[in-house]
Amino acid sequence: MNHFIIVESPAKARTIKKFLGAKYNIKASMGHIRDLPKKELGIDTEHDFEPTYEVSADKKKIVKELNDAIHKYGDTMVWLASDEDREGESIAWHLVHALKLKKDQYKRIAFHEITKPAVLAALEHPRDLDINLIHAQQARRVLDRLVGYKLSPLLWTKVRGGLSAGRVQSVAVRLIVDREREILAFKPEEYWNIGADLKAKEGEITVDLAKINGEKTEVKNKEQADKILADLQKGHYTVADLIQKETTRQPANPFITSSLQQEASRKLGFSVKQTMVIAQQLYEGVAVGKEHTGLITYMRTDSYNLSAEFLKEVPKIIGKMYGREYALETPRVFTKKMKGAQEAHEAIRPTDLSKTPASVKEHLEAAQYKLYKLIWERTAACQMPAAKLDSTTAVIETGNGYTLTAKGQVIKFAGFMKAYVEGTDHPDEALADKESILPPLTIGEKLDLIKLNHEQKFTQPPARYTEAMLVKKLESEGIGRPSTYAPTISTIITRGYVEKKADKKLYPMEIGMIVNDFLVEHFPAIVDLKFTAKMEENLDKIAEGEEKWVPVIREFFVPFNKLIEEKKKSIKKGDSVAEKTDEICNLCGKPMIVKLGRNGKFLSCSDYPKCKNAKPLLSAEQKVVEDKLQQEFKNEKCPKCGSPMIIKKGRFGEFLACSAYPKCKTTRPLTHALKVKCPKCGGDLVEKRTKKGKVFYGCANYPKCDFATWSKPIEDPCVVCGGLQVQAKKDLIKCEKCGKETEVEVKEETNEKKTE
Repeated sequence: MNHFIIVESPAKARTIKKFLGAKYNIKASMGHIRDLPKKELGIDTEHDFEPTYEVSADKKKIVKELNDAIHKYGDTMVWLASDEDREGESIAWHLVHALKLKKDQYKRIAFHEITKPAVLAALEHPRDLDINLIHAQQARRVLDRLVGYKLSPLLWTKVRGGLSAGRVQSVAVRLIVDREREILAFKPEEYWNIGADLKAKEGEITVDLAKINGEKTEVKNKEQADKILADLQKGHYTVADLIQKETTRQPANPFITSSLQQEASRKLGFSVKQTMVIAQQLYEGVAVGKEHTGLITYMRTDSYNLSAEFLKEVPKIIGKMYGREYALETPRVFTKKMKGAQEAHEAIRPTDLSKTPASVKEHLEAAQYKLYKLIWERTAACQMPAAKLDSTTAVIETGNGYTLTAKGQVIKFAGFMKAYVEGTDHPDEALADKESILPPLTIGEKLDLIKLNHEQKFTQPPARYTEAMLVKKLESEGIGRPSTYAPTISTIITRGYVEKKADKKLYPMEIGMIVNDFLVEHFPAIVDLKFTAKMEENLDKIAEGEEKWVPVIREFFVPFNKLIEEKKKSIKKGDSVAEKTDEICNLCGKPMIVKLGRNGKFLSCSDYPKCKNAKPLLSAEQKVVEDKLQQEFKNEKCPKCGSPMIIKKGRFGEFLACSAYPKCKTTRPLTHALKVKCPKCGGDLVEKRTKKGKVFYGCANYPKCDFATWSKPIEDPCVVCGGLQVQAKKDLIKCEKCGKETEVEVKEETNEKKTE
């Protein structure tokens, strides 16, 4: 009998081929080979939501190749070796149907790591397809298709064409929009930090104000701060108490998908998508010397479990790397698990802890090495002892009602911190890991005031989400699963609903806010966190065999579809964005209203389509600039029909267009005259732009005069020949006629000016 193994990717196939040799023929399906049709719903909502699957156009060739390879040698056993999760189970099931395999023609195998022992063990213990996992994945696909194909067309007809809505993506957008509005509504409150530098017998300490007359207090204004500072200036500082205690700190859990995504974002600056791509590479296998093997276990998991086999070797390796005192006698077991997690799965860990980051560095790309090092160190740390810290709090009294404190911390035994310390989204929290040692102090000791410290501060609004923070929020709310976070974030950025800026924060775009507000108003359940989390619970129950998938879908779809039909009739196109304004149409005198276009909101004449005047929706600052331009060009007439020319904004900025459009389509660039005459004809030189937006300078009498230059003309003529001078460089002026060059001093902006 011939043996034929089907995996998802060529990289996975290459790694397994290295283990098994010529006995097994191994091919890749390149992911899913069947899906719902692209141009129609593909779900029979009248008959138990029966889906219609078809082989994707780009997979027909692969299906033929797989079929040919299976039947080439006659009697063949097909081993379905896709990943062991709902997605992988679904891929295997679709392969059975697409290849028309009978029950005795295939076996299902799965492994958490792509190593020779794991693959051989899987071949020794094949299993049946898990129909519950298949139904859970099918339910998710059907659910998302129903939402997308029913809701998106409503957005096209009622808001704007080209929009789309998704079940989990819409909730993610809502979180970002709500956070932005919290920030906009936030009103900062003043407060003051007050403290002092004091001299002790054997050193200096910095203390912070803690209490006034025995009660905690907040200093909220300058007047209050000035009074406190005046009192502290008169104080007599004495050590009233020294509070010493030993604290312990436990290591973080081993990585699951969400925590890996968060930590790689914090510590490595990776996007969620980037993290998953690199983790996939480490899982599928890389060449380490003569060996080609997977370096980490499966990276889509929500289980904290570590296999007993793996844990056996960990103490030896940790002892060798860090010392025997850093190795546990009994492995630490993490019993906490995510809702719906399968304990047969494992956390993300190195397949072999003896493959240290240093030993594989030369075989990995830079990004692969960084992520592998992060996973290796986190795994090692979770099997190391707790850290022990000695902390001291010095309580200082002033004698006139004020209590100040100083805190010191010494790491007595580093424990797991020797290998790894978990990152944080809040930079201030990272200071807690650093040692800060107080000088020797005794109760009753008198301290001398060196200086008082005071700083005015203001409360800050909640931080915008980073990708890591958004994943953490989605996870805490029970929304989405390990495989959904990366595509969810990528989708909302690609659609233009959210923008990831240089500070790596996620900002809602205008169209994202409009779509979110539409859904919140008309389909609140779709963007409700609890509703979406409840749906995830139902999908988990389907996977565990506790629920049937058809009733779950029906319970959602019947009221949802009814609401869709109601909204088709009750919502008028543009209701969500059409707003009245005080602006008057400069062509017909009718009021202008706000509408939504492909590039966001704009002003349109309310008498459309009789009057087709439209212009950008400007901010107050932009209006000032436009008013100046309108004043500057108010007397411009169209050279073809004599109608007034009006200012419009295009891809490369403002330009003049005939007000008689569309009867007359005359346009010309918006030119700004310089205080310099053309050296060729004596006309005015003006600033112009190319079609690609690049600035140049030319004669206003074009096309009669074709003089033009890329360098900005200078008002003063050349002292040698009287010719035109241009700014050739930042610090150099050059005459266009005789070539004389003059260096000029460039004044540097001060830091104060730059700050302004």
